[in-house]
Amino acid sequence: MEQQTETDNNVKPIRKEILNPGNKYIELKSGTRVKFHFQTRRANDVRIVDDSRKLDKPMELVLGKKFKLEVWEVIVQKMSLNEVAKFTVHKSLCAQYPFISKTLRDIGKKPEERRHCCGMTLQNEGMGYEDLDELLQHPVDLEFIIELISIELPEQYEKERWQMSDDEKMLATHTLRERGNRHYKAQEYAEAEICYRDAVGMVEQLMIKEKPHDAEWQELASIKAPLLLNYAQCRLIAGDYYAVIEHCNEVLTLDPRNVKALFRRAKAHAGAWNPAQARRDFIDALGLDATLRATVARELKAIEEQQHERNVQDRIHMQKLF
Repeated sequence: MEQQTETDNNVKPIRKEILNPGNKYIELKSGTRVKFHFQTRRANDVRIVDDSRKLDKPMELVLGKKFKLEVWEVIVQKMSLNEVAKFTVHKSLCAQYPFISKTLRDIGKKPEERRHCCGMTLQNEGMGYEDLDELLQHPVDLEFIIELISIELPEQYEKERWQMSDDEKMLATHTLRERGNRHYKAQEYAEAEICYRDAVGMVEQLMIKEKPHDAEWQELASIKAPLLLNYAQCRLIAGDYYAVIEHCNEVLTLDPRNVKALFRRAKAHAGAWNPAQARRDFIDALGLDATLRATVARELKAIEEQQHERNVQDRIHMQKLF
């Protein structure tokens, strides 16, 4: 086994001992996603504090995103793929570890079973784990055994939303829309809905950075509206009528003359059996687009037929009461 000693800028030691050499060194850069398993012990103590394999999934980091335990970013950048190494880290670099550990342990717990970590709760009740309370009150050097199992450079994986720049979010929005359209044409409506929903979420994140109704905000709103309508169409197919009404209302707030929003809201009102609202929206849509005459006539006839059938059923029901 090879032993190395490294120091950070404050001359606080990180001692490395290679337990199993890796098979490929890859120079990591900001945005690289790494996955690794870890075991944590107090220095010179055989008892395990945490073991990622017992937490059901490896740890995942994206470099350069200011992870709370910065020393882990330093550690993985000194490792080869599939390497296993033990790092003994000075306690001054591990102050955040109890909070990281608590977060990882709480995954999978019901919200009511988790204990919040505000200052008052910490002082009165602790973190909910005695060993972490001890570590927080009496910091010690920690040993991390790290197995680096995956390295993905920024161009090798699809970034999650929180990792993206504004330009990347805009590009992803167009990509998601095209992907959603392909799913929709293939009648894969659930998959299409996910794409449209995610695209809407990205546009909304960009919109909150702009002043409402300014030029930039309006431009983003014009991108959001058709995405929201596509999402509403998927919910219409799923029979989620009130969600469709809500989303079409939002589009009509942005664009009161949007024919697709009026027509889809009319369909949703008909499905939820709000016949008066459905008729009004169908007629308003026809007023904006004369090519819908035959379609609207068919929809209005269907409403009349359903109304007649309901009236018959109501009369039969009333007769049975007497």
